[in-house]
Amino acid sequence: MNLIRAEVERLGARRFVRLMVVLLVLAFGVTAATTLASSHQPTAVELTEAQRQAAADRRSMELEHGRCLARDRGDVPRTADDFTYLPDDCSQLDPALRDRLPVTADYLTGVFTFTRQAEPLLYFLVAFLMLFGFLVGASYIGADLNSGGVVNLLLWRPRRLTVLGAKVGTLLGAVLGLSLIASAAYLVTFWVIAQVAGYPGPTNAAFWASLGAIWGRGLVLVLLVTAAGFAIATIGRHTSAALGAVAAYLVLWELGGRIVLQILEVARPDQLMLASYVGAWLAGEITFWDSTPCAGYGYCNGNYTLTWGPALAVLLLLTAGLTAAAFALFRRRDLI
Repeated sequence: MNLIRAEVERLGARRFVRLMVVLLVLAFGVTAATTLASSHQPTAVELTEAQRQAAADRRSMELEHGRCLARDRGDVPRTADDFTYLPDDCSQLDPALRDRLPVTADYLTGVFTFTRQAEPLLYFLVAFLMLFGFLVGASYIGADLNSGGVVNLLLWRPRRLTVLGAKVGTLLGAVLGLSLIASAAYLVTFWVIAQVAGYPGPTNAAFWASLGAIWGRGLVLVLLVTAAGFAIATIGRHTSAALGAVAAYLVLWELGGRIVLQILEVARPDQLMLASYVGAWLAGEITFWDSTPCAGYGYCNGNYTLTWGPALAVLLLLTAGLTAAAFALFRRRDLI
């Protein structure tokens, strides 16, 4: 416990960590202020008109689906001057099978609607927390290795793996605690904005469950990125090693490699990109388009999907591999 307490104090005393917390609060404040300034509480007239338009669009969708079903039954034969497109499969028009139906919030302009914008705002929060975790994790161990702080700590507790384990455990616990507090404050702030200067929108158990799932996956991703930043900096013995490794990967593979794969017409190139698995894990699933199987055909379906299961497996294996390599190198190499 003394080692954990010492690491908590060391982490909290770092000026870079304090600076990142200030920037985190500043970014959230700017986002909230911008949202508040650009929104207004809808009037009764605006709400009534938006409800009317949403109901009319839902009714139009039902009528279109009914026409398609009537065509299949032969009740309403299609005339030569009827240019309305109806698909062969009427399920494509079934309102019950749509991801979402038109709602009042879709027709409110200049109004912050919590149910419409909570997910994008949560993605922004997760992205910023990922950046926060990576930079803090890399600088936390990188600065200690570069300045000799780890050597001084080992003189007090001469067990390398215990010391490194305490550091990474303290780091992950601190980032998780901060993420929980930031998430709660963030979502409550925008919920209040929607109540006083916007429109909350229809909320139900499905909405909160979906938002909670994104939030939970986001926290896992923040912890994985934090651990990866810590591990890379441990392997490279410097904070800049982690930053350089990420920059090199993005430029050489995510950008350059993608261009080369497209030139070579490699099938499903997005499956070879780490960003695809990050997106699939965070969103639950993500669909990509591959034109390779469609070569020479007038029409074909080149869509393929990455789901959260394989994405999590890839992210866990990568993080575990980096962490294991960091512990193995830290155990054996000279720290001076």
